Amino acid sequence: MDIQSSAPVASIPATEPQRKSSVLKKDLAIAVIIGFFVALLLLPVIQQSTIFQKLHFKFSYAFSLLVILPILSAIGMFVALLLAQKIKVIYQVAKFVLVGALNTLLDLGILSLLMFLTGMSTGVFYIIFKSISFVLAATNSYFWNKFWTFKKISAVMELGAQRKSTGKEVAQFFVVSVIGFALNVGVASLLVNVLGPRFGVAAGGPWGIVSALCGTLVGLAWNFLGYKLVVFKK
Repeated sequence: MDIQSSAPVASIPATEPQRKSSVLKKDLAIAVIIGFFVALLLLPVIQQSTIFQKLHFKFSYAFSLLVILPILSAIGMFVALLLAQKIKVIYQVAKFVLVGALNTLLDLGILSLLMFLTGMSTGVFYIIFKSISFVLAATNSYFWNKFWTFKKISAVMELGAQRKSTGKEVAQFFVVSVIGFALNVGVASLLVNVLGPRFGVAAGGPWGIVSALCGTLVGLAWNFLGYKLVVFKK
């Protein structure tokens, strides 16, 4: 009887280069998926936007983004990894930008859908629609940022940080997001209801989209600082 054959075989731990390679492959795959959905959500925005019409941009060309954006997303992540060897935060910023782009288009997509279905694009209805789209996009943002952007992975981030309790983390995320929400909706509503259409952009849906984009940019800047320095701080 071969006694040695029944002995368990010890698994060989992955080396640091192997772990880095595994993380990079996973991140590149995620970047491609996000790039595809960003392109998909961008299509209805392009179709409604008068800005692209003035540039004589044919809508049929927009379908090429379904291929172009995933490729650019993967290239961007790879370049960010190279730059992160000098400045580590760049890799995290690259992830946040991708997630931010997805959340932005999700926000704009839901807003566009609500305005299209109701025919309302100003006043109280716009504030309500913008609030709904922001809340749904923020929910998507939490999961992407928690489990990907700010996830503590040894191949990219330093080890040794202690994980905070989920309750405290969620509470902090809520506070930061509420402030970001106020900035987002406030800036968008100010542009729509106070300043009005500018720069040749048509009133109604097109200016509503532009205003929402401006609000989103302000909110994204606040959220990154809040998430990194407070919510997901190591």
